[in-house]
Amino acid sequence: MKPRVSVIVPVYNEGEAILRCLERMLREMLLPAEVLVVHDMPEDTTVPYVEQVARTDPRVRAVLNTYGRGPANAIRFGIDTALAPVVVVTMADGCDDPRQIDELARLVDRGVVVAAASRYMPGGQQVGGPRLKRMMSRWAGRSLYTLARVGTRDATNSFKAYDTAFVREVGIESRTGFEIGLELTAKATRLRLPVAEIPTIWLDRPLGESHFDLGRFLLGYLRWYFFAYGRRLAREKLSGRTTPTGVVPAQRDPQDSTEFEQTA
Repeated sequence: MKPRVSVIVPVYNEGEAILRCLERMLREMLLPAEVLVVHDMPEDTTVPYVEQVARTDPRVRAVLNTYGRGPANAIRFGIDTALAPVVVVTMADGCDDPRQIDELARLVDRGVVVAAASRYMPGGQQVGGPRLKRMMSRWAGRSLYTLARVGTRDATNSFKAYDTAFVREVGIESRTGFEIGLELTAKATRLRLPVAEIPTIWLDRPLGESHFDLGRFLLGYLRWYFFAYGRRLAREKLSGRTTPTGVVPAQRDPQDSTEFEQTA
C-alpha cells in the first residue's frame, strides 16, 4: 500500500535512543505511513537500531543522505526520497508529539501546503529550552503572523507537514540548520497559498545536549523572515529561484553534523 504520509526524521548518532522515538511514533500513527530515518554516514550509531525496528515493521527505513552533511541536507534528501503526497518533518530527540503527525497530515490532505505545530497559539506551550532562543522564536512567530500574515504563530518550528508537490515545485534553498521550516512557510506566504496550524506542547530534549548554534544560523533565519514580507510572487518566478532539491548536492559543512536538534 502506498503511504499517505512520509515522516522524515534526520538523525546523527542517536544510538539506542532512537528506539523510544520510533516506538512512540509507530504506536501513535494510524495513517498509512513510511518513516525515513535519514543519516549522513553508514557508520552512524543510529543505523543498527533502525534496522532492528525495520525487521519487524516495514514502515521504517534507514536512508543514507547523499546531498551533503547536516540536517538541512538530510531533510532535503528525505523529501526527495518520500513516496507519499504529504511529508512531515519531526525530530528524533523526543521534543515533538508524535500523536499530532496524523493531524498535521490531514490538514495538508484538506488543501493547505504547510501545516505547522504551533507552540505559541492558544493551547500551545513550550516547556524548557534556552530563554533567549524562546524569546526570539516567539517574537519572530508573532510578528510574522500579525504583519506578514503567514498563517502560523510558530513559523520557525521544524515540526511541520508539507504538500510534497509544493516543496518539489518551489525547491529548497536552505543548506544549514533548520531554517527550511521558515523558508517554506515564507514561500507559501509569497505565493498566497494556505498555511494552517494546530497547538502543540513542545518539551525540551529529554536526553543529550542540544548543539544548536543560534548565532551561526541567525543570518539564514533573518533572510527568510524578511522574505516573507514581500509582495505576491507568481509560481514560475519563485520556482525559478533554485534548482530542484535533488539535482545539485550541497557542499558539505563539517560543523553541521552535530546539529540535529529542534530549531529556535
